[in-house]
Amino acid sequence: MKRKPSTEATAAWIRLMRVQSRVLDCVEQDLKKAGFPPLAWYDALLELSRAPSGEMRPVELEKQMLIPQYSTSRLIDRLVDEGLAARRECKIDKRGQFVEITEAGRELQKKMWGAYSAAIEKHVGSKLCDADAAKLCGLLDRLGCSCGETQALAARDGAPAR
Repeated sequence: MKRKPSTEATAAWIRLMRVQSRVLDCVEQDLKKAGFPPLAWYDALLELSRAPSGEMRPVELEKQMLIPQYSTSRLIDRLVDEGLAARRECKIDKRGQFVEITEAGRELQKKMWGAYSAAIEKHVGSKLCDADAAKLCGLLDRLGCSCGETQALAARDGAPAR
């Protein structure tokens, strides 16, 4: 028997989608006002910087970022064009390639973190006490978010995972 979601579950879904969209829009605007590229650039550079030896296959980057393949390809093209990443042929599989973060990419990611962390504080941190934020992480964990894992990574790297 297929069950329909409760009114409360549907309301939670709608709020989750709306708040995600609104907060991301606000963060994007704050980065733009600070003179930085879009958040996806930061996310890609962060994932590359966390990878062993600073490189990943494009498909791995796509999985980490949870964006469509065509968006990942265009994003990689932009990062390479700006000198923030480089493509490298896979020596074992000549058809494959790696994307590697450059020193300029590492520097931009570090600079963006200042504006990004301020935006997180402005749009999330200032609205939730730490206990409420922890409670929200617990609720999102139940939906499959793995917030506990991302907190550990953020603490280690001084930067948030999405």
